[in-house]
Amino acid sequence: MSLKLEAVSKVVGSDVHIHPTTLEFAPGSMNVLLGPTLSGKTTMMRLMAGLDQPTEGRVFWQGRDVTGVRVQDRQAAMVYQQFINYPSMTVYENIASPLRLRGLSSGEIDAKVRAAAAMMKLSEQQLGRRPLELSGGQQQRCALARALVKEAGLVLLDEPLANLDYKLREELRAEIPKIFEESEAIFVYATTEPHEALLLGGNTACLWEGRVTQFGATPSVYRRPTDATTARVFSDPPMNFVSIVKKGSELMVEESATPADFPTFQRLADGPYLAGFRANHLRIAKTSDRELSFDCRVAGTEIAGSESFIHLEHGGERWVALVHGVHDLPHHAEQTVYVDPAHVYVFAPDGDIAAAATYAEAG
Repeated sequence: MSLKLEAVSKVVGSDVHIHPTTLEFAPGSMNVLLGPTLSGKTTMMRLMAGLDQPTEGRVFWQGRDVTGVRVQDRQAAMVYQQFINYPSMTVYENIASPLRLRGLSSGEIDAKVRAAAAMMKLSEQQLGRRPLELSGGQQQRCALARALVKEAGLVLLDEPLANLDYKLREELRAEIPKIFEESEAIFVYATTEPHEALLLGGNTACLWEGRVTQFGATPSVYRRPTDATTARVFSDPPMNFVSIVKKGSELMVEESATPADFPTFQRLADGPYLAGFRANHLRIAKTSDRELSFDCRVAGTEIAGSESFIHLEHGGERWVALVHGVHDLPHHAEQTVYVDPAHVYVFAPDGDIAAAATYAEAG
């Protein structure tokens, strides 16, 4: 089983929802669509499922052009962020519904329903209830179980865990790849959260304003973004940026010069660039002489258990430093922050990568 989008686009009126996109997903693969709200993730999934037709381009399933084929006639199952179950049916009947449409015997249906329910940790008592009598997490488990028994070749998961509490979200996030790993189905999982993409693994397509900026193995896309937009999308908090200029043996950072003796900068041609570094690589204490330093002003702090998010103002930009420990810095206080050059990405003025961070290349 394979799925291919060939130069697919979606235009509604004068609004371009999806720019021409070509993607191919391999059998048995986990694929993540990562991007902010309104980046085109749900529209892309609806085109894959056949719920919407592309304005241009074609969709191929197992080598066959299915662009005009109805969703009912495709091997697709979709689970949404909202709990979509049949409220008048019991949980058992919700899960059994696609099996009854296939004309399976009562014995086959019962075996498959109970196997899926056990996998989703739905008890015998819960199977006899209606979805609205269950908690939100149990309702979503019901929807996932229905997708599971459908044995679809394409399973589309549109932010399926977004409305669940933290503990349940973490449990299901770990379970979902395991649940479907024995299947040859293609899985496409939409999320706004970079760390969720990293946990799910597989492949990731980064979306920004209806464009796929990069697609590839998830660790590779994270560590080696091909442009500043991908780096911004695949960083949480978003990557911090600062303008720099390479001039001979010197690196001009704002109005100060520093020796450009680190490998990342040595191989750059003279000219202006955009340097980027993730929040977890920005420090509030100097640890070596080679680090780049920046004078900032504290805009606020958020303490999250053993870590602190320090919001900073640097020129006209807002930065975030994610540092270990509890740090309640005074509002508007001046604060110097530091970054190791090994963690700095360099982008050309047009946004394309000029030099990947050396730590990423080593990985």
